[in-house]
Amino acid sequence: MRHLSFLSKLTLFAFVISTLPVLFIGTFSYLTSSREIQKNVNKSKMELILQINSNVEHKLTTVNQTLNQVVSSSVLKKALNSPLNVNDFILYNDLRSEIRNMQSFDTKLEDVILINQRQNWMIKNSGLYRLNEYPNYERLTNLMNIPDNSSWVLNPSSLFYSEESVNVTGCDYSISLIKKLPTAKLQKYGLALANIPACSLQDFINSSDVEPLDNIMVLNESGTILLHPDRSLIGKPASAGGLTDLSVIKKSTNTSGQFQTVMNKQDYSVAYFRSPMNGWMYLSVTSIDGLTKQSDKIGLYTILVCAVMLILSVLLAWRGSRKMYTPIERLLNQMGQRRPGIKSGQRDEFQFIGEQVHHLFQSKSQLEREVSQHIRNVRTFFLIKAFQGHVKKRELYEELEQFGYREQVEEWQTMAVIILSIDYAGEDGYEKKDLNLLLFAAQNMIEELIDPGRQLAPVIVDGAVVTLIGSREDHPESFHRVLYALTENLQQQVHSYLKLAVSIGMSLPFHTIEKLPLAYKEGLEALKYRITLGKGIIIQYEHINSGKHYLGLNYPVHTENDLMDAIKLADEAKAKELLGKLMRCIFAPGLPPQEYQIPLTRLLNNILIMMQESGITLNQIYHVNGSLFEELTDLHIAAEIEDWFWSIIVLPIIRTFHSRQNAQYHNISEKIIDIIQHDYDKDLTLEECASRLHYNANYISSVFRKETQYYFSEYLAMYRFKMAKKWLEETDMPIKDIAAKLRYNNSQNFIRSFRKQEGMTPGQYRDSAGGRQRAVPEEY
Repeated sequence: MRHLSFLSKLTLFAFVISTLPVLFIGTFSYLTSSREIQKNVNKSKMELILQINSNVEHKLTTVNQTLNQVVSSSVLKKALNSPLNVNDFILYNDLRSEIRNMQSFDTKLEDVILINQRQNWMIKNSGLYRLNEYPNYERLTNLMNIPDNSSWVLNPSSLFYSEESVNVTGCDYSISLIKKLPTAKLQKYGLALANIPACSLQDFINSSDVEPLDNIMVLNESGTILLHPDRSLIGKPASAGGLTDLSVIKKSTNTSGQFQTVMNKQDYSVAYFRSPMNGWMYLSVTSIDGLTKQSDKIGLYTILVCAVMLILSVLLAWRGSRKMYTPIERLLNQMGQRRPGIKSGQRDEFQFIGEQVHHLFQSKSQLEREVSQHIRNVRTFFLIKAFQGHVKKRELYEELEQFGYREQVEEWQTMAVIILSIDYAGEDGYEKKDLNLLLFAAQNMIEELIDPGRQLAPVIVDGAVVTLIGSREDHPESFHRVLYALTENLQQQVHSYLKLAVSIGMSLPFHTIEKLPLAYKEGLEALKYRITLGKGIIIQYEHINSGKHYLGLNYPVHTENDLMDAIKLADEAKAKELLGKLMRCIFAPGLPPQEYQIPLTRLLNNILIMMQESGITLNQIYHVNGSLFEELTDLHIAAEIEDWFWSIIVLPIIRTFHSRQNAQYHNISEKIIDIIQHDYDKDLTLEECASRLHYNANYISSVFRKETQYYFSEYLAMYRFKMAKKWLEETDMPIKDIAAKLRYNNSQNFIRSFRKQEGMTPGQYRDSAGGRQRAVPEEY
């Protein structure tokens, strides 16, 4: 292949340099303008669906509020306990008035339907029906199985008007607001349905603000179409409207957004908004072709302008290259090399000149540097394998000899492996990503501070710096003193220059190089004792648990239970105190480091179980992709572990409990009061209430005390005295029967308690209240 001359290359280079800015600016202008157009269009689409959402939810909110008035009315509460036969005409008429008042609002309501499964009746616009005689009885009663007490559900209109010959609304589906009755009781046996014809909400998506290219639709949480310009698609899945993939919306944690999809082999842009009120999805589907018409015009104008500028750039590049090549042409003529001769060969002008200085790149120093670097890398790889036990005995001596360590190691009488690990902490001013650089710096410091004749080159293995220290002395005490002096100096120097705390683990002394892998494991094992000794330690491996054949750990279950209660009560100070106490119990026995993972993992697991049972998701407290258990395993110091439990786990859960505590306390207190008012005449205890409400007894006791200012037993006694006084005033019930009904062992105990509470006996109270003369004499 013929080589290009330098003139040709210079011309091409000048052409490229001059054309690249033109192409860049043109492309940038086109992309920027297209992006801005797309951004503005997406913004307008989002504003449109937000407006539609606002209009629709305004109607839904109005219906919900008016229906709440109906279900909370005393008329409905009375009707729920009545069979509504011919003798209850007045009650039925009052109930119909409540429904007509609700339909008088501008709510587009088609009908309000009331169902009482216990009393077997159903009321709607067309009249009163026996529920079990209604054609769609089973399908209507199945609506009781919806999970929530109040829900918006899409239902076929025929479900409610099957007995009527004509569908007056002309709409096949109705959007029903379903509320379970009675609202104040746990056991539900009735329904209130407010039906809005789905077609009546079509005006919101067919308004003048909706452009012809837009396709507005509203889906429920399961992807069923609620509103669509084509009425025939209402009640069908989103795929019937061409939208086959809703995974982007369902996986997204955002309430609104935009994505692209393919419908009928064409690209479409979809803007969506997910309503926090009921989970409905509002979508605006627009053809990409319609959005890019303006961008195509901009692209055409950009191409024309760029083409003109490119032509000018080519002319300027040619002229400029000719001018700049003139000095080179003169130099070649002076060297006796003509340009035609260059063209006919396989080299250009600078290749000819480069051949004259090619020998400079073959220098001995360059080769030596390359070989030295190669040997250093191979040596590091070998030492890592040797420490990890992946080198055979014969190969070990051969490799040591190859790297110049054979004689050095054979002269050493005593050796030990030291492992330096950085005790990372947030207050050091470094981040996790800096760890590799810090290890590299520590590695260089070890090489400089320790005599090369007394060490193997330090290497980085699994996040720690490892080296072998040797000595010609065979006296153990002397070697210990030298080794401790070296490690203490190294620790001080690292802290002085890098402002870091480091821990150093040392193996037991050994005398033959074959024990190198075992010594490496001993150094790692020694470092694990940071979990109880703290950071910045120098520790030699020893058999600390020698002679022990059992674990001396008694897990502090009671302290853990108290901690769980403090978390649920959002008592931050108490929880922090109990966490510290529990950590001290765990770390007190002095176990081997690996044994501490069991109680720590148990504590983390129990806290997560409590959190999940309390309805708190992991994402509410932990926003990092990863595993909490792996993060716990990476911690090596007791104080660091306690701080991690508090800041990462316990404190976020406490804050979550605190945010919902007020509403929860009020709800629990109301439920306890309701139980007392219904079961005061039974052997009622705090533990039984806790069992019914699925809470800890101590917890609901503190909640009830905080909300009512009374203990449970005090409130129960007050309510029983209230009922006793009511019976004494309004009935002639014997006092012994009242005492028995209020769960007193005998009437004398009741009389004494009543006299202590009211200052008089029950009989005196009945007389002073003007009660009727009792048929049975008072018993004392």
